[in-house]
Amino acid sequence: MSSQLNVDTIVDKAGSGGSNVKMANTSTYVSDGGAVTQNTVQGLGKAWCNLNGGSSFALRDSFNLTSATDNGTGDYTLTIANDMGNTNYATPMSGGNTSGSTRYGAISDSDGKTTGAAGFFGFQTSSGGALDQEEVSVVFLGDLA
Repeated sequence: MSSQLNVDTIVDKAGSGGSNVKMANTSTYVSDGGAVTQNTVQGLGKAWCNLNGGSSFALRDSFNLTSATDNGTGDYTLTIANDMGNTNYATPMSGGNTSGSTRYGAISDSDGKTTGAAGFFGFQTSSGGALDQEEVSVVFLGDLA
């Protein structure tokens, strides 16, 4: 027989407001319509960043990354703090500049992808040439090691 627990707040034994509450990697949630369930842990982004890839190169904000490296014009590497479980993780991303009607893009470097780092290239869409991106946003999706 299943049971249900109804509470307003979950806290750890020390009463710290839930900051140390752990969730098993098999935890699931129920869809809005209630028809399906999905694994909560697998559905979370494992790392992300907003990177200034231009002249003021720096991570503006990030999660689970130790560093960003500028390898040259439009060429970046992001190093993950807690490695991914394999190299088959997804890295949806976007890149852009603010320069009139010129279009910009960014792609991941699948050849340089490891469980602990991933490379990315910024380019100008009209010429295909390498170009520093003023904003690169990346999310790492997959399983942690």
